[in-house]
Amino acid sequence: MGNSCMLSFFFLCLIGGLGLVKEVKGLACNWGTQSTHPLQPKIVVQLLKDNGFDKVKLFEADPGALKALGHSGIQVMVGIPNDLLAPLASSVQAAINWVQQNVSDYVSRYGVDIRHVAVGNEPFLKTYKDTYLQTTFPALQNVQAALIKAGLAKQVKVTVPLNADVYQTDSGLPSGGNFRSDIHDLMISIIKFLSDNLSPLTINIYPFLSLNADPNFPKEYAFFNGSAAPVVDGSITYTNVFEANFDTLISALEKNGFSSMPVIIGEVGWPTDGDPSANAENAQRFNQGLLNRIFQGQGTPKRKTPLDIYLFSLIDEDNKSIQPGNFERHWGVFYFDGALKYQLDTGNGKSLVPAKGVKYLARQWCIMSPDASLADPNLANSISYACSYADCTSLGYGSSCSRLDARSNASYAYNMYYQTMDQRKGSCSFNNLSVVTNQDPSQDTCRFEIMIDLRKQETAPRRSLAGKIQNSTMGLILLLLLIINGAF
Repeated sequence: MGNSCMLSFFFLCLIGGLGLVKEVKGLACNWGTQSTHPLQPKIVVQLLKDNGFDKVKLFEADPGALKALGHSGIQVMVGIPNDLLAPLASSVQAAINWVQQNVSDYVSRYGVDIRHVAVGNEPFLKTYKDTYLQTTFPALQNVQAALIKAGLAKQVKVTVPLNADVYQTDSGLPSGGNFRSDIHDLMISIIKFLSDNLSPLTINIYPFLSLNADPNFPKEYAFFNGSAAPVVDGSITYTNVFEANFDTLISALEKNGFSSMPVIIGEVGWPTDGDPSANAENAQRFNQGLLNRIFQGQGTPKRKTPLDIYLFSLIDEDNKSIQPGNFERHWGVFYFDGALKYQLDTGNGKSLVPAKGVKYLARQWCIMSPDASLADPNLANSISYACSYADCTSLGYGSSCSRLDARSNASYAYNMYYQTMDQRKGSCSFNNLSVVTNQDPSQDTCRFEIMIDLRKQETAPRRSLAGKIQNSTMGLILLLLLIINGAF
């Protein structure tokens, strides 16, 4: 998942801080920043601390996030986006400059406890069609050389977060695991390099995506306390896909002479919206099961030691690509504003607590006017326009707002646009079809948002053109759904 990932997930690390496991401490999670209305970094850091997270993974060297993490006691894995792999691969000096600007400066000037540099993000995904095959390993080598030159190589370890599709099993059992034939030699070269430099391999595993991709996948096998028929592999019995997936990797490492290679699970989690299987109930069930394993120091049948796991994700990101699916914007344990989606027992009788100090826009919403007609010829275009600039993924099939009637559908689209545009004057003007109200139009599971007031927060990044294109596609899909439902 990450910033452009398809098969990933995110939230945990482990627990020595709670006194249950000595090898690891605290919880770990991913912090993505692709939001139109991001939380102030210092609020996010406090959210991490309040909920027992002492490790965090960033997908890029975001200045606001890194500065806020200074002297926080939180260990940081800082990522390098895939679009930087080519320049870093072509020049050691480019890698030296990157490390100086994004690692050394933050360590020395701000006291950021950077422990890992993640070179790329799932660069060998099949959907990337070999785009990064030639640049990932050279970039990794150059970044390592730059860390050595900066005198940081003992403290800061390189890694490459990879999707679980880099390995497979022809037998269908974990014991048959090996690396994909098309990248086998490259994977071995990377793993040997990481091993030689005492660095870990990082893998993203997503049981949700296993379930989502296969209509015949047994749902219970995606959860840790499921009742699905177990998978028997010789003397080992697997009761969930997470363990089976991870042990497939361990088998691949063993076959190629790296049985003791340290592995970080860089992303694992469950989304709460954008798909029939993505809801708070399933997310709570999966993530609580994952946390319980961490608290118990539980490994897998082939690797008994506690696993180093980063939960995906801390907060929702409404500006992420939805190419993998509408659920991409809803992986957060918290909503975009740090509000609770559901509760989790985080150990020692503690529960999740929401973000503090969040400032919102005025308590008002933009809805379809009671006087407007569903037969109005401007209605279809107005909805499409609104959803081309705002996130309407919650209206999709099986999502949290999918049960709204046609009028409420239009209201949701109008309001998302209105809020995304910071409630600016004229942003609730859709050919006289809309009106501002002070009454919350939220219904059942459908949450009509009020955005964070960016004037009272730090400057937020502008929406990307890619995000607008993705939303435009979503708007057309929703329009078709409305037509099918007889709204037009």
